[in-house]
Amino acid sequence: MPVHPEILWAQRSSESDETKNVLYLTVNLPDIIPDTLQYNLTPTSISFKAKAGNASKGIEEREYEFAFDLFEEVVPEESSQKLTSRSFNLLIRKKEKKAEYWPRLTKEKIRTQFIKTDFSKWVDEDEQEGEKASLDDDFDMGGMGGMGGMPGMGGMPGMGDAQVHGRRRRRRG
Repeated sequence: MPVHPEILWAQRSSESDETKNVLYLTVNLPDIIPDTLQYNLTPTSISFKAKAGNASKGIEEREYEFAFDLFEEVVPEESSQKLTSRSFNLLIRKKEKKAEYWPRLTKEKIRTQFIKTDFSKWVDEDEQEGEKASLDDDFDMGGMGGMGGMPGMGGMPGMGDAQVHGRRRRRRG
């Protein structure tokens, strides 16, 4: 029986600029087998089906799928997709140009456990000016690795001898 993959989503809206009137969808599913991927976007719905797994890494191959009606209409011809080793990313163009955000992704007002807000891409309605929607810019996480602390900042003062090999030193008294 197929399992629902986790879907993360965020959006932008604009009354005047259709390039800023988009949905960001991330099917958070590592090791999708490309030749099993079946994805269909219509003006009113979306569906996805794929197998994911990697026997060489000990990850069991499983079938995943979902299908639902979208809150409002979209433009499939002006939408794009990108498959990576970690996820399937979609940039979906909304049909209607308006400043208000969609209140939810799905047409039905039901809570689905596998659809979640993508807070890494979310911007409040009043803070979205000046952003241009792009599949490559928004989905490229290449520069995120190794974000260490500032050089020369050291630890907290007085903590140098408080820990020895991950254990607290006990004071006898």
